[in-house]
This record gives sequence, structure tokens and C-alpha cells, in this order.
Amino acid sequence: MTTEGRNRPAVGVQIKKWRTERGLTLAGVAERSGLNVGYLSQIENDKASPSLHCLTSIATALEVPAAWFLIDDVPEPQVVRAAERPVTETSLGRVEHVDGRLSRDVSIIEVTGDEPGRRVGIHAHAGEEHHIVLRGRFRMSQGENVIETGPGDYVRWDGTIPHDAELVSEGGGSMLVIRIRPKVPVD
Repeated sequence: MTTEGRNRPAVGVQIKKWRTERGLTLAGVAERSGLNVGYLSQIENDKASPSLHCLTSIATALEVPAAWFLIDDVPEPQVVRAAERPVTETSLGRVEHVDGRLSRDVSIIEVTGDEPGRRVGIHAHAGEEHHIVLRGRFRMSQGENVIETGPGDYVRWDGTIPHDAELVSEGGGSMLVIRIRPKVPVD
């Protein structure tokens, strides 16, 4: 196969973007990179395709990773508005899916309870779980381990081992739970 049938990466737009972001002229980049101003102009206008060595020199001059020049299409961020979050009522209280259940590899929920003594109930699931208490106090248990937690406390455990959380403070409480789902092997 000849090189004529292959597309060459168009890096000029990204190089120009980062050059202007850094407040540099072509002459400034030329001085920092050791490359010719005319050649840099051709690269920025996608009339010349730089070698990997030249691309690295430009990246060093602009203080960015060379890979940034290859970013072509940036997908829009996904936003879940507070009013659009899926909500479930549990025995402890309200469970709000902060992430809107958009992600395949992580689940972020906020658990909110208003009465002491209410608990989630013993349960287990695949994946690692991270908890940070936002307000109130919780008694968290897993096997023989029982932990009293308060605002700002962080707890990490293996979600496959049965566990429970109970609100123990008057005035309610809330906790952010981040569950990392295990990766499914691909055959």
C-alpha cells in the first residue's frame, strides 16, 4: 500500500490553538523549538505534516503533551441536572443517583436519611465501594467490623462482602457512595 491512500493527521489547528493559548507567536515557538518559522506556519495550516521529532519539539516549546495535537473531536460532557437524577426510596431513606446511571464503570449515589435507627439493610454487590459522610453520623458494618463515622470520614470496602449502614444521629444525615464496578473480561 502506498502512503497516498493513507490520511495524515491534521495537527495544525491544535498546535495553533495551544500556541495562541500560551500567548506565543510563531517566532516564539520557532525560537523555543529550533524549527523554522515558515515550516511552523505550514504545519499550522496543515500544508506540512511534521515528523514525530518535530511534533515533540513543538510540544516541548508549548509545554503540552504531543498527544494533545492529535485530539480531533472532543465529545460534549454529559451533564445530569439535580432535578433529573433518578431517585429511589429505601428503608434508610432517599437514594439519589448523582451520576444519572450514565457510567458503565462507576456508580455515584447520595444516600440521605432523616431518622436515627433507619438502615440500608444487609446487602452485597460486585465492586469496590467508597463512602464519604457529608453530614450526620452513620454506623457502618461489614462482617465483624463496625465503624462509627461522621462528617468528612471516608470508608472503603469490598462490596462483595455483605454490609450495612445505619443512621445514628438526630437531625438526619447523608453520605456519598462511589461504587467501582468490576471490569468484565472480553474474550
